[in-house]
Amino acid sequence: MPEPQSAATSPGVREGYDRWSRIYDHDFNPLQALEEPILRGLVGEVRGLEVLDLGCGTGRHSLWLTGRGATVTAIDFSEGMLAEARRMPGAGAIRFDVHDLHEALPFESGSFDRVVSGLVLEHLDDLDGFFREARRVLSPEGLAFVSAMHPAMFLRGSQAQFTDPESGERIRPGSRAHQLSDFVMAALRASFEIRNLREEAPDSALAERFPRAAKYLGWPMLVTMVLGA
Repeated sequence: MPEPQSAATSPGVREGYDRWSRIYDHDFNPLQALEEPILRGLVGEVRGLEVLDLGCGTGRHSLWLTGRGATVTAIDFSEGMLAEARRMPGAGAIRFDVHDLHEALPFESGSFDRVVSGLVLEHLDDLDGFFREARRVLSPEGLAFVSAMHPAMFLRGSQAQFTDPESGERIRPGSRAHQLSDFVMAALRASFEIRNLREEAPDSALAERFPRAAKYLGWPMLVTMVLGA
């Protein structure tokens, strides 16, 4: 999540992430560094469970989930991100599919024990559709774990962006300035029960490892939700 500097190009979410995929896992993104241990701590034990990863990107959560003994299905609409994911060690155990999260999920109702979605919501126009479909594919006792860039980041002029190493362009794939209440109300309209809602800011230890987080010390960067079916 580089700082805004000069005017950025906005090619659209799919093309933007196709281009980002080449450096996504080496971009020293402080938001990912903040999110991963928190979300994974919330998910907990998954051995033997069917898990769906919505907006899997390069497979960072999918690979962790399958390494913990889950059977993982992972979807994303960026072919570039999925190509990187399929190259990862352990990716052969994961079913990766191309799918646009603005469309109905191609799975039977109640197919999954867990749904995980990391840092996707800011790229969606239709939050109601996303949460409704996530709720539909969960089993009756299932849980969904959702993380998102905190809407307060938009107040600092920040959104998903990167510098293309080939062209030198600063690329913003495209972010929607949702409010925290938009996430909450969309989940409730989908008949989810909110089990946990957290807002997280970086600390000095994270800023030492990821210097781009330094200007956000004490400022909410991340929101996570645990939702019951």
